[in-house]
Amino acid sequence: MSGTHGACRRYEPRYDLREPMPFRGKIPEPTVRRLSLYLRELQMREEGDQSTISSKQLGQALGFTDSQVRKDLAVFGQFGQPGVGYRTDELIERLRSILGKDRTWNACVVGAGNIGRALMPYGRFRREGFDIVAIFDHDPAVVGTTVGDHKVRPLQELRPLVRERGIRIGIIAVPGEAAQATADRLIQAGVIGILNFAPRRLEIPQTQVRGAERLSVVNVDFTVALEQLAFQISFGLKGAYDDPCR
Repeated sequence: MSGTHGACRRYEPRYDLREPMPFRGKIPEPTVRRLSLYLRELQMREEGDQSTISSKQLGQALGFTDSQVRKDLAVFGQFGQPGVGYRTDELIERLRSILGKDRTWNACVVGAGNIGRALMPYGRFRREGFDIVAIFDHDPAVVGTTVGDHKVRPLQELRPLVRERGIRIGIIAVPGEAAQATADRLIQAGVIGILNFAPRRLEIPQTQVRGAERLSVVNVDFTVALEQLAFQISFGLKGAYDDPCR
C-alpha cells in the first residue's frame, strides 16, 4: 500500500541500536513482507498445537513455493533440519528477532483526527510489541482532550516527551500539507522510524534535517490502495495485487 512503483526498493539492514544482527547485505522488500506473513502463519499453527512445519506446508498456506520459503529464510542463516522441517516455536522466535518484534517499540501519533483517534485504542498494537505512549496535535481545541488512555499534547511537547518516554516510532496522521513539517519535527525529536498515513509521500532522504540519514519510513496511502483494488476489479484480476515484485 505504500505506492511504490517501478523497480523494487531494497532495504539497508537496520537493527536494534544496542547490537547488530548477524548478517549483512541488502534485503529485498518482498522478502521482508513475506517474513511477516510467515510469522503470522506460524503463530496460528502454534496456537493449534502444531510443533513442526515444513517449507512446503508454510509455502502452500500462503501461496508460495517451498523453494521461495527456503530462499527467504536462508538470507538470515540456517533454519530447520532436513527431513524434519522447522520447529514452530524456534522459527517464531527467530523471525520475531529478525523483524524487531522481540522487544517493545514505543510510538507516538501526531494528529488527533479520525485516523489518529482510531489508532490510539487499537489493542493489537501493544500485543504485537508496539506501544503508543503519546498523541499530539496543533489545534488548541483538541489539545487537552483525551483519546484512548492519553491526553492530547501540544506539538511543543513533542521533543521532550520523545526523549522522556523513549519513543522510537512516529505515526503521522495529519493532512497532506502538514506531513513534511510533521516528519521534520519527529526526526529532530529523535524518532528513527515513521509510519505515514498522510496522503503525501515523504522524501526524507532528500531533507537536510539532522537525523534523517538514519530514518526508516513506510508510507500508507489508502487512496492508492483503493485505486489498485478498483483497477483489479475492473480488469477482472483475481488474487493479491499489492506485491508486484513477488
